[in-house]
Amino acid sequence: MELFIKLLLAHILGDFIFQTSGLVKRKEKHKLASPHLYLHVAIHGVLTLLLLLHEHSNYWYIAIIIAVTHLIIDALKLYFTTKKNRTTLFFLDQLAHITVLVVITLIVYPDLTLDDNIINTVLALLLCTIFLTAPVSIMLKTFFMRWENHIEDSGVNSLKNAGKWIGMLERLFVFVFIITNHWEAVGFLLTAKSVFRFGDLSKAKNMKLTEYVLIGTLLSFGIAILTGLFFNIAIS
Repeated sequence: MELFIKLLLAHILGDFIFQTSGLVKRKEKHKLASPHLYLHVAIHGVLTLLLLLHEHSNYWYIAIIIAVTHLIIDALKLYFTTKKNRTTLFFLDQLAHITVLVVITLIVYPDLTLDDNIINTVLALLLCTIFLTAPVSIMLKTFFMRWENHIEDSGVNSLKNAGKWIGMLERLFVFVFIITNHWEAVGFLLTAKSVFRFGDLSKAKNMKLTEYVLIGTLLSFGIAILTGLFFNIAIS
C-alpha cells in the first residue's frame, strides 16, 4: 500500500501541482512537438524516483515505466481531444494513469496488504490533503465546463478565486471532521453554507445558477467525505 500511495502522490503532484495552465495550453498547441510535454513527463519521472529512494530504491525502473506510459497516455489524449469530448477524455486520462499505478503496485507486491505504520499514515494524510485542494478544484472545473455557456453572470462582484479557495477549505474541513469521527460537524458546515450561499441565490431568482451551485456543493462535500473514508480504511 505504501508503494501505491507514493506513486499516486507523485502523480497528483506532477499533474495538478507542478503543471500550470500555461504549460497545458502549450502542450495542446504543439502536441508531440512541444518540449513542455517532455518536461511534464520528466517531472513525473523525477517525482516518482524521489519518492521511491527511501524504501523502494531497488525499484528505480518504475520511474522510467511511469514516465513512458505517461507520455503515451498524454499523447493519445492530446491528439484525440476535441471541445465536445474534453471533459470525458480528462477523466479517462486520469483513470488510465491510475490504472498503470495499480498494475505496477500489484506486479511488485502480488500479495498486497496494508502496512500499519507511521509512514503509511503520514503519506496517506499528505496524499488526501493535496488531492482535496487543487486536483479536485481542477476536476470540478473540468466537469462543469459542459454547462459554462448556460450560466449567466449574476453581475455581483466577488473576490478573485474566492470560490476556488472556499471550495478547498470546505473540503479540508469536511476531511478533518470525517477522520476525527465528527460527522455532526459536516452537517453543521453544510447547513451554514446553505444559509449564506443559497440565501443569496434565492434573491437572484436564477434557477440554473442555483442548480449549478447545488451540484458543485454536493460533489465537493461528497468527494471530501469519500476521501476521509478512504483515509480511515488505509490506516486501519
